Amino acid sequence: MAELQLTLRAARHLHLAAQGLLTRPRRQPQTTDILRTIQQMSLLQIDTINVVARSPYLVLFSRLGAYPSSWLDDALARGELMEYWAHEACFLPRSDFALVRHRMLAPHNMGWKYHQSWMDEHAAEIAALKAHIAENGPVRSADFVHPRKGQSGWWEWKPHKRHLEGLFTAGEVMVVERRNFHRVYDLTERVMPQWDDRRDALAQPQAEALMLENSARSLGIFRPQWLADYYRLRQPDLRALLAQWQEQEQVVPVNVEQLGEMWVHHSLQAELARAAEGKLNATHSAVLSPFDPVVWDRKRAEQFFNFTYRLECYTPAPKRQYGYFVLPLLHRGELVGRMDSKMHRSDGVLEIFALYLEEGVRVSQHLEKGLMQAINDFARWQGATRVTLGAVAEKLFLHQRHGWEIDADR
Repeated sequence: MAELQLTLRAARHLHLAAQGLLTRPRRQPQTTDILRTIQQMSLLQIDTINVVARSPYLVLFSRLGAYPSSWLDDALARGELMEYWAHEACFLPRSDFALVRHRMLAPHNMGWKYHQSWMDEHAAEIAALKAHIAENGPVRSADFVHPRKGQSGWWEWKPHKRHLEGLFTAGEVMVVERRNFHRVYDLTERVMPQWDDRRDALAQPQAEALMLENSARSLGIFRPQWLADYYRLRQPDLRALLAQWQEQEQVVPVNVEQLGEMWVHHSLQAELARAAEGKLNATHSAVLSPFDPVVWDRKRAEQFFNFTYRLECYTPAPKRQYGYFVLPLLHRGELVGRMDSKMHRSDGVLEIFALYLEEGVRVSQHLEKGLMQAINDFARWQGATRVTLGAVAEKLFLHQRHGWEIDADR
């Protein structure tokens, strides 16, 4: 049995410390922080929705503060990062290539992400595409002519896009850069010339054991059933592994208020001592992405933060409860609400359609101040000079009717 007792508040603070979200950044971000932060999280999920800053850029902003979003693109182009299917489509350190290589070598196990029948049917075209890349260098799907409309009247996917996606999932090409967020592909053998599958590839059990270690470190504190989702693993029986980790002093069992037995990764040893004494305090207020690791596992977010979240962008507008692309709001260690907003880039305006607080969250001066500062920072980073408020949002910001101006030079 775990002897160390923690409050739920302290446990949340440990998790946010592991994720880099406990306190506001204490210095200006540097280019090296992109790789460091992704290593801390293990994975950075990719999503293309662009009503505000795209998700991977926003996840980094929540941790680093204002940084040039081009830094993420530059880190990919420099070869510090790679893309592959991990939690979902993710950026991950290129040094973790070995962790996911077994998935590339067995693409038929990747479900909807790979269609062997398509690859077989178009084998000659795909071979010609690879030869084209070998001779002419990296390509985008946009480099190829779009087909005509299909029988349904809708434009169909380019065959070359499907070819490249299949080659990507099979690990025969890699994404070497993004141009306007469009993938640029090159042959894996050219990107990783020193790699040898016979020498360097990890067997699936070995790779998945390392994935579970990464998950434990990046979560910081966890229930065993939370680990598998991080890299989308099938739920393993972790009793033997946890016993081994405990024997090796890689984890410490604790008993958490309301949640029972949990485990803390050894990298948080110093923070654990402060948390047990009630001295690990969260000061950060931040706008989060729906694909932030803190909330991407919806069951974990509900159990740990009592925060129920559902992405509604694919729900018909009349049936949406909160909005199209709703952003969770973090304040001093709690997920206190959510915000439906849109960035009007040409006008320099962040429009907040609605801002909802969670049940039981009391409006206070420090809550209003913290969220207003977080929203200001979020808006300014995207180039906004003004924030406008819908009627629902005005209920929180009582002293800022209809919106406010932003000091863009701050």
